[in-house]
Parts: sequence; structure tokens; C-alpha cells
Amino acid sequence: AEPAPKKRRLAGGERFVPPPRKLNAGVSFGAEHFAETSYYFERGLRKVRPYYFDFRTYCKGRWVGRSLGHVFSTEFRAQPIAYYRAAARAGRLRLNEEPVRDLEVVLKNNDFLRNTVHRHEPPVTAQPIQILVEDDEVVVVDKPSSLPVHPCGRFRHNTVIFILGKEHNLKELHTIHRLDRMTSGVLMFAKTVEVSKRIDEQVRERQLEKEYVCRVVGEFPEHEVVCEEPILVVSYKVGVCRVDPKGKPCKTIFQRLSYNGKSSVVKCLPRTGRTHQIRVHLQYLGHPIVNDPIYNMEAWGPDKGKGGKIDKTDEELLKALVEEHRSKQSLDVLGIVEEDLNSSAENKDRGDSSDCTSAQADPGNESACPAKETVDPGRDTGDPKGNDIGACLLNSDTNMETLEHSKELGLCEDQSAEMEEKSSEEKSSGGQSSEEKSSGGQSSEEKDPLCMECKISRRDPSPKELVMFLHALRYKGVGFEYCSKMPEWAMEDWEE
Repeated sequence: AEPAPKKRRLAGGERFVPPPRKLNAGVSFGAEHFAETSYYFERGLRKVRPYYFDFRTYCKGRWVGRSLGHVFSTEFRAQPIAYYRAAARAGRLRLNEEPVRDLEVVLKNNDFLRNTVHRHEPPVTAQPIQILVEDDEVVVVDKPSSLPVHPCGRFRHNTVIFILGKEHNLKELHTIHRLDRMTSGVLMFAKTVEVSKRIDEQVRERQLEKEYVCRVVGEFPEHEVVCEEPILVVSYKVGVCRVDPKGKPCKTIFQRLSYNGKSSVVKCLPRTGRTHQIRVHLQYLGHPIVNDPIYNMEAWGPDKGKGGKIDKTDEELLKALVEEHRSKQSLDVLGIVEEDLNSSAENKDRGDSSDCTSAQADPGNESACPAKETVDPGRDTGDPKGNDIGACLLNSDTNMETLEHSKELGLCEDQSAEMEEKSSEEKSSGGQSSEEKSSGGQSSEEKDPLCMECKISRRDPSPKELVMFLHALRYKGVGFEYCSKMPEWAMEDWEE
């Protein structure tokens, strides 16, 4: 065996920068990931106990030669610079695995950063994930509304992938297609790479038939309606698209199933898989989904985007949408909070925003920012809320495989001990501590002295707010067909 290369002797005051690590390919969520925290249920919501989480990233090219404090103050504005100074004093910032004591340290190429945060996830519906089919090749579930398919943005444990792994022992699943976070219905996973590739080939060859059902505003035409308007993504951060000639080509076929005097149940057959395709096309036709938290909002103007008429710039539209949800205290329904909006405002012109839904292909990637999204034309695209590169160190989920336990990151010993003690208590009591069982809420030990979220009291969404009337009813391919039951709101005699 060749001798290990000798480490270069450093000059006085010089800092050693290790070479980049080899990337780990493949999707892998192990027991240590699922054990990070636990669920509890309260008022029809599934909640996640706050937990410590390690974000990791290599130094971006534009950071080289800048001080760490300057990078934090200009690109990571989700937190004030005073927070990062306190985090450094607490040992929560590490540079090349060494604690950062001075934010004036100048960054070099290949510098490796860790940032440990106290993480809070938004609640989702407590409705269980129903397994429709499980065999040697696939797992097919009926996904509830409000649940992202996989870790994305602020969601990690409150995702389909993690719930299936933690509660059903279904691990190493491969995503075949995706549904928007607010869309319910048939969702398929492959158990092996071979099955994933086989079905993915059907997706690329447009051999996969998809049928959705939704309830829309007003009396939808009785005859078949075909919409082929191109769709453009306005914002990955907020998750907004619109019809635009510069957008990607799309096609959706609509057929009314029933009308109850106020709203219509419509069958939707998407022939392409653009982000929010069905929702945007219905808005364009003047029949938005009844409770769509984006495309049936006053922010679009008096016509609510019918015929593509908006009369606002993209910036004005996004601001109006955010303000409307802010006034209703419902930003969590969008999956964002004020800090998310602040963190990327200064990066919107960089042109390097990413879609976190594309990151699950290589969760072992050491880079904390995914590559730009590349989605096959026939693929159902998930929730487009991504993380601008400027927010990735705090808000990205791409590095699932190489996460370390929080106690290895210089956390206070008493905090780590509390976490370990509670973890063992949860395992012995089926995932809930005795305090959670009695109160259902967050115990005082879960609060972190540096965490801004711990100091904020947020209004929980109601279970009704977390349901959108769009449901994936049927998926059919070569040799398979999977269906779910018609949702209650899609029945002909259903009333608002």
C-alpha cells in the first residue's frame, strides 16, 4: 500500500484547508436520521418536537476572500449577525471541523462549514398515510394533503419519506414521481433502483397515464376543455407559477363530473408534468380550485388571474401574496416564515436559486445547495419552494446521509444529555415522552437559548386549512394501475 501523503507543514498563522470529500451517491436515510426527534399529535395536527440539526456546505466561489462574518451578514440574513456571534461562542459553527471563534476569519477555496441550528418544523395534518399497495417492487400510498414527499425547505420529519421510514419501517425508497405538498392522492415509490429506472423510462416515454380530481369555483363547462398555455415559475422560494409565453409547454384535459350550484368537481388529465400545472391552468380558465392557498387569492387582482390577466409585476404579485397570508397569519400554509423571506431577498437577482425538490437524488452531496432542477417532461413536479443559495446553509436539506449527532458539534453538554435522555424515554414509550402524553405540547427542556423560533408564538393552522381540493386519483402504466378512493369533498352531493 502506498504511504499516506504527508500533510504540508503550515507557516505561522496559516490555516489548513482539507481537500474536498468524495461524494456519496444514492438515497439513504438511516436509523440515526429517523431518531433525531419524535412526533406528537395535537388538535388534528402532526407535530415534530424541535431538534438540533447540522447544515453543511463547502465554501462557494463568491465567498472566497471574504470574512465569515461578512458572508453571514450579507447572505444569511434569516438571523442577525449577533446570533452568529453567539453561535460561534457556543461552538455551533465549525470551519474544517474546528470551532469558529472569530467571524473575521477569511474563507478559502474548499473550506468546509458546519452550522448547527435548533430546528422547528411546521405542523401537517394528522391524517395517516394509507398504504394502498406494497409488494417486492413498489410501495403505493394515499398521500394526505399538506405533507411534502421528501425533505424540502423547512420540512424533514414531517414528510412522506420520513413517516414511512419511522412508522412503517419502509426505508431506502426511490421516488418515482412527486405531488405538490398540498395535493393528496396516489404516490408511488420503487423499492429498487431497477424498478425505479423501469418506471422512469415509462415516464419519459409518456406511457404513464395520470388522472386527478378537484373541486373548482363556479360552474365548469360541461364539454371537454383542453388548456395548452405555457407555464413559467415566478418564485421557487414562495412557490408561485403563472401562464406566460416564455414558459414551458403544457397540456391539460379537463372534464366536469358534477356541479352542486356553487362549485364543480372536475377530472383532470395532465399530459405534461409542469410545476402546479393543473392549478395554474384552472386559474387561467377562471375556475381556480376552491381552497387553493396560492391561485385563488385576492392578490391576483379582481379577476384572480383569469385569462392570464394579473396587472402586477412578478415582484408586486409575490409581495401581495405574502401580505395576504401574513394578514391571515397563514404563512405556514405556504411552508415559509418571515425569516425565510428575509434570508433570500438580497439574492433574488443572482439567478442561482435552486429547487429543493430536486435534491433528493443525491442526499450525500456535501454541497448544501442542490443543482438546478432538471425534471423530465412527463414527471409530476413537487412543491417548487426551493432555497436560494444565500439561504442554503440554514435552510437546505440536501445532505441527509452525512449528518452527525448534535453532541459531536460542540453543543452544551447538558443540552446533549437532555436530548439523549428524552430519546431513550421516547423509545420506551412508543415515541412520546410522558410530558408530551399529558400536555401534548413543547416542554421547557426543548427550548434553546439561542433559537429565535423558541421565542415566537405562532398560530397553528387548522386541519381544514391544510386540505386543498386536488387529489391524484389514478396512475396507470405498462403492467400496473393504482387507484385511491374518491375524496369526500369530490362527492356529487357534497356541500361547502
